Formats: sequence, C-alpha cells, structure tokens
Amino acid sequence: MRLPPISLSAALLVAGLLLAPPGRSESIKILVQSSPLAGSQYYALNALWKEIRAGDRLTLTREPDNRHDRYAVRVDWKGQPLGYVPRAENRAVARALDAGEKLEARVARLRDDPNPWRRVELEVYLIL
Repeated sequence: MRLPPISLSAALLVAGLLLAPPGRSESIKILVQSSPLAGSQYYALNALWKEIRAGDRLTLTREPDNRHDRYAVRVDWKGQPLGYVPRAENRAVARALDAGEKLEARVARLRDDPNPWRRVELEVYLIL
C-alpha cells in the first residue's frame, strides 16, 4: 500500500513526537537557513547597531507585493526594518510563511565590518 506524501514539517513533527521524552511540551526548533542580512544599508541598522545583540529575535514579514522581488521577506528588529532575507535565499522562507508555517528568526552573528553584507548573519528556524 502506498501512502500519500506529507510535508517536510509534518514529517519532522512526527519524528519529534516520537523522539521527544514523555511529559515534555517544548517546541522543537529546526535550523532551516543561515543568511546574511541584505539591504541593511538602506534601513535602520546603523542607528541601532549598538543595541542589537547576537541571539535577539527578528521578525519575518512577507511582502508578496514588493515591486523588486515577489518572494521578498523583510527582517525587523523590535519593529524596526533592518533589511531582507537575500533574494537568492528567500523562496523557501517566503513559501513557508505563505503556507502558514511557524518560523522564527534570530541574530546569529554581528561583525563590525564596512561591507553591509557581512555585518549581520541571521538564522531562520522552523518551529514544530
């Protein structure tokens, strides 16, 4: 008998439930992407640089009507736009957000580098 295909998140959820110790209700976080922050030179990063810390939570906001990229995902810190998930790496994140998947993003690394593409690295997690 052939079973119907299931989504990656559903498969991971089942695996997490099977592997989780009994009595624990913690969510499972799976790292799905690590990326530089794109476009930060056009947003509030310089003004907020001294306040942002590695580990800080970031908000991902889907912008399907963005005129430059239909898969655009804006990255905010405490309500302030910082930049975007890079265009070359944003399709999976955009599709997951569009599908209602629960994603979480964090500042992974900060570097005091003149190149804006090297200043902030973010990580995106799938929450099960």
